[in-house]
Parts: sequence; structure tokens; C-alpha cells
Amino acid sequence: MQRRTFLASIGTAAAAATIGLPPEPAQATAHAPGACTYTWKNAVINGGGFVPGILFNETEPNLIYARTDIGGCYRWQEDSRTWKPLLDWVGRDKWGYSGVVSMATDPVETHRVYAAVGTYTIDWDPNNGAVLYSDDKGDTWGVAELPFKQGGNMPGRGMGERLVVNPADNTELYLGTPNGNGLWRSRDHGRTWAHVEEFPNPGNFVVDPSNPLLADNQGVLWIDFDQVGGRVYVGVADPDDPLYVSEDSGSTWQAVPGAAEALGSADGNRTIPGQSAVDDLNGYLYIVTSHDPGPYNGAPASGDGGRIQRLATGTGEWTDVTPAYNPRGVIPGFGGITVDRQNPGTLMAATRNNWYPDEILYRSTDSGATWQLSWDYAEGQDRHDRFDMDNAGSPWLSWNGENQGPQYAVKHGWMIDALAIDPHNSDRIMWGTGATIWGTEELTRWDAQGELIGQDEAGRRVALPVEKFTVAVRAEGVEECAILDLAALGGTLVSAVGDVGGFVHTNLDRAEPMIDTDWSTGTSVDFAQSDPNIIVGTGNVHGNEKGHVGVSTDRGKTWRNASRVEGVPGDGHGGAVAISANGSRIFWTPGSSEVTPVYSTDLGATWIPVRACRRGRRSGPTASTRPSCTRSRAARSTAAPTAARRSPTRERRACRPRASAISAPSPATRSTCGWRGAATRRRASPAACGAPRTAVPPGSRSPRSTRRSRSASARRPRSPATRRSTAPRRSAARPPSTARPTAATAGSASTTTTTSGPGRGPRSPATRGSTAASTSPPTAAASSTATSPAEATRPPNRRCPRSWADTACRRRVSPGSGAPSRSTRRRTG
Repeated sequence: MQRRTFLASIGTAAAAATIGLPPEPAQATAHAPGACTYTWKNAVINGGGFVPGILFNETEPNLIYARTDIGGCYRWQEDSRTWKPLLDWVGRDKWGYSGVVSMATDPVETHRVYAAVGTYTIDWDPNNGAVLYSDDKGDTWGVAELPFKQGGNMPGRGMGERLVVNPADNTELYLGTPNGNGLWRSRDHGRTWAHVEEFPNPGNFVVDPSNPLLADNQGVLWIDFDQVGGRVYVGVADPDDPLYVSEDSGSTWQAVPGAAEALGSADGNRTIPGQSAVDDLNGYLYIVTSHDPGPYNGAPASGDGGRIQRLATGTGEWTDVTPAYNPRGVIPGFGGITVDRQNPGTLMAATRNNWYPDEILYRSTDSGATWQLSWDYAEGQDRHDRFDMDNAGSPWLSWNGENQGPQYAVKHGWMIDALAIDPHNSDRIMWGTGATIWGTEELTRWDAQGELIGQDEAGRRVALPVEKFTVAVRAEGVEECAILDLAALGGTLVSAVGDVGGFVHTNLDRAEPMIDTDWSTGTSVDFAQSDPNIIVGTGNVHGNEKGHVGVSTDRGKTWRNASRVEGVPGDGHGGAVAISANGSRIFWTPGSSEVTPVYSTDLGATWIPVRACRRGRRSGPTASTRPSCTRSRAARSTAAPTAARRSPTRERRACRPRASAISAPSPATRSTCGWRGAATRRRASPAACGAPRTAVPPGSRSPRSTRRSRSASARRPRSPATRRSTAPRRSAARPPSTARPTAATAGSASTTTTTSGPGRGPRSPATRGSTAASTSPPTAAASSTATSPAEATRPPNRRCPRSWADTACRRRVSPGSGAPSRSTRRRTG
């Protein structure tokens, strides 16, 4: 298809910003006179995946880093208020380095930054993990390879941070690892690493040992420092022994008394310490726990799923400071926690996956003794909030939905493991979700609002007046979407995207709303070459009500779902879709399904099974699914004899896959006539393909015996002159290099990257990126009806299917009608 060549032309640059193809220069140097140069940049989506970590440097203002689970890591640029990608240099051979397990920013020499990388601990990632080190804030990196794997896109990736710099000695770093690998340490700024043999517990918490993806021992989860007392604390995924401390710079380690009782259970549910935050001024270590490492969990079957515990580091006293109230009932567990360095005693925490109606941010200004909520109910489910959510930076964050009672279309988020108050500015907070980064510079207005809910004289809950502040998108520059398919229409770029459906970009510098087809993941897009206003796409649609295929007839401005195909369930099976050049037929192959591929002649209102196609194809028709004889010998032998029944010789010949005799058109011809591969190319009409329409002389069809007795010499490779005389015509004014839209046909081009996505599971490696280019219309020469000298000398006895330009095949093909009639196919073999 046209879009396939387009993808191939930009694949290297598009994926370099995501899973890491070899880095390309910002501008390609022209190698031929008059050739253009290209400047590559991202087509803007803004986010689109999980952001499990946000780090503020404690000593340098505005030095902020964010990590993603599959989309690399980023540094905040205060002047433009955008994020700069730092791992676009990662190559294909080490694509797993784009999954960032943890980051550490040096509080002493602030130009130093580190990233623990590796995407999977299972065999999806063939390489071991590594620690990347940089001496220039991430502009360039060195690599310290590790002898084990790490899981940037595995369960538990939001816990931590697992990688830290010792603020008392910044040459020393610690790394907590999964799968029994224990605690590791570097004493040379991350260049070399060694196992800390003295650390006694590698962890033992496993979500589900029967599931390879959930069978990870979550291991050593985080390391934190008491800078006043000189202690090092380490959280471990072991409910019976969850916290260790060293008071001699890591030489010896002891279990913290009372930690198992405080951190190991909540309402009878076994829990582990997910994150920590230190208040050095007041001498407190805060720890949040959860019954599941996340990031997809909800509440447990009964009771609360987590706690917030406070340890007085000087005395060893534990205090349960868990908020006493959740409007929806039980607390599912906690994700992120952060302390305000400018205001001792002020801290915030987030629930992890309080799915309905929304996550809750808790804020305390008295070291956890009391808490206020980001939203609450008055009577019934009359929801009231402290702030408004502004999704103008990413309009797709409404998910094409509307507010439904207390459940808003634009949410606080889900999977909130990244939660950080700026240590230099108490008004600024950022938090990461499964889809984006939210933030505000008005946080302290919360404290002036007072309570959200009060009581009237009758004791009923009533909303109290508050002056709201605004929280807005802070993900500009973070591009981590998995781009699964693209279609470039010239001025319009259509994409099928993992976890966030897809987009129609008419301005590559602006985030657009999501395609409104209710796809959880878009899998395939295409457009009609002769009428690009008609666009089709398919994806994994939610539920079993809407059809998988979406259709637009106004260049992507509006969409409607085609009718459902019986036997294809929702929540998957997006498959592949294609449309004919003139838009008259849509072809759809459901993914991972036993349903035969189908086509529609009424833009998806009804579907017709494709004859003789095998079931259960995972992609579009291939050589193995080309039409062939489907009648068994038994069926033929028992069929009633008729005068029209063909001879055994003709029957056998009809049973052969006829597509094997068809020569593929050239790239230029394919672009002109909308050629779509082996299973559909025979439907292209001669007029659309630029074939001459000439009269057929009587008796020009050769005898059958002549066709059967083609000599071996006739089947040998032909001379260039002969090949030119029989190949489909190519437009001289439209060379192959411009037959399909490529970067060469665009004034500028752009690529997109991605993510983990909202509530999605770990994904296998996928090339990510999206690019735009313009398409030139077919030239007049491509549809000329004049007969060339080469065609005039074409041998009259060639088998018809070799090319649709042959007159014997064209005789029964009306202009634009697609495939020849059945009688013509039988007559020509």
C-alpha cells in the first residue's frame, strides 16, 4: 500500500525517538543535485503513556527529570516549558534501554544524572539491563552494563526510586534490583557496580507465580537517606521483613524494629513498602504501602489495600497516619508520596487506582495528623473539587467522553506513582499518570480554601464555597505513543496508535482530539487514493456494541463505526483494513479471529465474506490466502452432470492459485491504480491502471494447446526489451521515487513517539513514530489511453493473467468495475 512505503521511508527517524533505531542527524545531507534536506521533529501528541517517575533536583531550581516505562527519559526546559528527550540515541540492538526503571539526579554536582534501564525481566528483551551515566544533564551518556535484566515496563515499575545518589558522598550510588539480585553499589559515579554482599534480603514478594509476567520477585524497591542522622534506609518486597537500615555507610544492615507490623499488612492484606519520603527537619520517614506492586491494581477483595506509616528516625517510633476517609469506601492502596521541603510538615499522597470515580490526592500540613482531599461528595454523589482540569494541551485526554455524574471525562488520572512537589517552589507540583503529566503553579491556594464539605442544620453534607485553581497538562515534549500504522494524505496525517486509538493531524505542531471510534488501540488505517476524503481504520473496540472498523468521508473530521461482523467480539481483534482506490470497497481482516475476511461495498453498512479465504488470519490477505479451488474432489464427483460442466483438465487448471501467474505492477503503477497486494490486485481496472483500451481482433485468443505447450525458453528470464513490452506501463512524468508519498514530497516531515498507556499491560517491542508528508495527484500520463509501440508488439498468445493490459482479459472488464467476470476468468485460465 502507499502508506507502507511511506512508513518504510521514515521508519529509521521515526523510531529513533522511541525504541531506538540508530541515531540519525538532525538534517540529512543531500547526495544529489537539487535534493532536499529534511528537518525531523515530533508530530505532537503530548504524552500518551505511563510516566512512573518525576524528580526535582534538590539544589538546582528548575532541573527536573521525568522517566517513562517504554519512551525513554526527559529533562524539563523551563524557558519553553517543554520536555527534552534524552534517549533518542538508543539503537535497535539495545532497544530495551528506552524502558527506564529509575533515575537519580546528583544534588552535589547537579550536571550528573543517572538512569537505570532495561524494559523486561523476561525473554521479551534479549539484553541485560544497564545504568546510564551522564556528566552533562543527559545530553550524552555512558553505559555501565549489568549482569541481569531490569523491568522498566514490568509490574512494579512505579515503585522506588530504586536508583539513588548518596548526598553525603556523591561518588556513591545504590541500585535496588528485582528477581533476587539484591542491592548493588557503585563508588565511582556509576561507572562500575558490585553486589552489596552484606545486604541480607533480596525480597520475595511475587504477584502470581503461575504467570510469567507477574512472577517477578519485586526485590529491593527503594533507597532513601536520613541526612540528619546519617542513616540509609532500604525498602524490600517482603511483608515479613520490609525495611532495613544502615548506620555505618552501608557496611552493615539491620532490620528496622516494628517494620513488619507497620508495613506488612493492611486489614489482613499482605502489603509491601512502595515509596518513601524523608522530612529531615522534623526527623520523619514516610512510607506508603500497597497490596499490589501496580500499576494496574484496584482495591483488594476486602478492606483497605494500603497504609501511610510515619517512622520517627530518631526514636524508632511508628505512627499510622493513613487518611481515615475515602468518598468511595475502602482505600485501594497508595502510589506516590512527596514532602514539601519549603514547608516542614506538609506532605501529599495519591491513591493508586481509585478507579471510580477518580483518583484522590491527599494533603496534610501537620505531618499526617489530618488530611484534606482533592475532591469529595456532598449529599449522595454530588462531587465537588478543589481545582479544574485544563486539557487544552492534550484535548484527547477527554477520551471523547462527557461528564457522567461524579465521573468526569477529564480525570485527575490513574496509576499515580509519580508525585512531586518542587523543593524550591511550594506552589509547583507535577504528577504522572497512565496517560500524561499534570501540574500547577498554584498549589498553596489549596491551603487557603479550607474544607470542601460542611453540614447544614439538618446534618446533611453540603458543599462549601471555595476558589478553585487550575491544573493543566505539563507533558509537552513527552512523546511515547506506540504508532501502529500511518496514512499520509497530503496535509493530513492519520495514525493508528496503541492504547489511545488514533489521531488525525492537520497541524503537526498541535495535539489533536482522539479519533472518535471507541478504539482502545488503533491497529490499521487506509484511505481511498482517488478520493482521500474517504478514510478507514480499525482497532480494538471497547465492548460488543460498536463495529471495529471506523469510516470517515470528510477527511477525518467526523467518524462513524461500521456495522459489527457477527462472531468477532470486542476488546480486541482490530486486525487490518484496506480500501480500494476509488473508495468503492473496504476490506477487513479481523485480528486473531476465526472469522473469514470480509469486504463491504457500502462503506461498512453491510459485510460480505471474501470467498475462499482462510479463517483466522492475523493480518491482511497474503499469497497463502489467494483465491483457489474450494470444491473438494468428492463434491465434484457427486455433483450432477451438466452440459456446462468443464472437462477434468479445465477443472484442474481452475483449481490452481491463479494469482501466481500475475506479475506485480511497478511501484508507480501500484500508486496510480491503488494496487493493494496479491489478494486484491486483480480487481484493479485497466483504465485505473493506465492500460490502453484497444479493440480485440477476432480470434486473437490463442488455442488452448498453444498455451499449454509454452516452451522452457519462453519461461526463461526475458530481455529488458521484452520486459518493457509486457510490464504494466509506468508514467514517465511520475517516477518510482515519487509514486508514493515520502518525505521528499513534503515541505517538512515529522515523527511521533509513545507508551505505556492508560491502564495497559506491558507491551512487546514495537516501532514507534509518526510522520507527515504530502501526496501528489496522479499525472495525466499515468492514465493515458494511447497504445505504446511495445504494447503493439505484445505476443497475442500470452496467458491473460500476466498483466491486465492484455486485451483478452480486458474484453469483459468494464471501466472501473474491478475484477473480470467469471466467464472471462474461466476462459483465460
